[in-house]
Amino acid sequence: MTATGTLHRTPTHPWRWIGWLLLSQALVALAWAWLGWKAGLPLMLASHALFVVPVFLPNSGFYAPVLSRLPGPAVWLTIDDGPSDDTLAILDLLERYDARATFFMVGERAAARPELVHEVLRRGHGLGNHSQSHPQAWFWRLGPRRMAGEIGRCQQALAAIAGTPPRWYRSVVGMTNPFVAVALRRHGLARVGWSARGFDGVHCRPDAVVARIARTLAPGAIVLLHEGAAHGHNPAIIESVLRQLQARGLPARLPPETA
Repeated sequence: MTATGTLHRTPTHPWRWIGWLLLSQALVALAWAWLGWKAGLPLMLASHALFVVPVFLPNSGFYAPVLSRLPGPAVWLTIDDGPSDDTLAILDLLERYDARATFFMVGERAAARPELVHEVLRRGHGLGNHSQSHPQAWFWRLGPRRMAGEIGRCQQALAAIAGTPPRWYRSVVGMTNPFVAVALRRHGLARVGWSARGFDGVHCRPDAVVARIARTLAPGAIVLLHEGAAHGHNPAIIESVLRQLQARGLPARLPPETA
C-alpha cells in the first residue's frame, strides 16, 4: 500500500531497471579490471541473476509494483485462465456461498465466449487482464513489442465486451519481465500476485491442493485459483476452498472500487 492508502498501484518509473543494469555492469567491469577475473566473474554472474530471478518470483516488485495481500478481514478470490466450460458452475458455487471473485481472463478466450464474460459481471464479480493468448512457455522472455501486444489486446478485448477496461492485471504463471511495467502504465493496470496457492492449474490431487491453500488462508489473503484445467477438478477445488472460508468466518469480497 502506498502512502496515499491506495492498493491500485500502476508503475511510475517502468524503465528504472535500465539505470540499475548499467550501474551493476559498470561495477562488474571495475571489479574485473582491479581484482581480476576471479572476483569479476562471480560478480558478473550475480549481477545477471539479480535481473533474471525476479522474473520468476510472482510477488517480486523489482520490475513492477505488485499487490499480494489486502488490508482488512476479507479474502480476495482470484480465478485465472477463463472463461471456460467451468465458468457457469463456478459462478453457481460463488453464489451459493455468497462469495465474490475476480476472474483474470485470457483475451482470446473471452472474445470467443462473450456471454460468459457478461454473466460474470451480471453476478457481481470482477474482471482482470491475464494476457491475450496465455503463452505460458515463453511469456517470461517476450520482448517489448510482443509484451505490449499481449497485455494491450487483452485489455481491448475485455473492454469491448464489458464496456469498461479492467483495472487489475496478473502475469501469466506470475512471470513479470522488464517490459511488463510499460504496458501496465499505458493501460492504467495494477499488478496482482497472491499469498495462497494450491497449484490447481496442472495435474493435481484436489485434497492436496486445498490443504496447501488452507495453510495460508487468513484475513487479507489473495487466493490464486484456476478454471478450465484439463484435470477437471477446478470446480470441486473451489467449492472446498469456499467451505474452508465459511468455516473460518472469512468473507470473500472484491477490493473496493476506490482501491
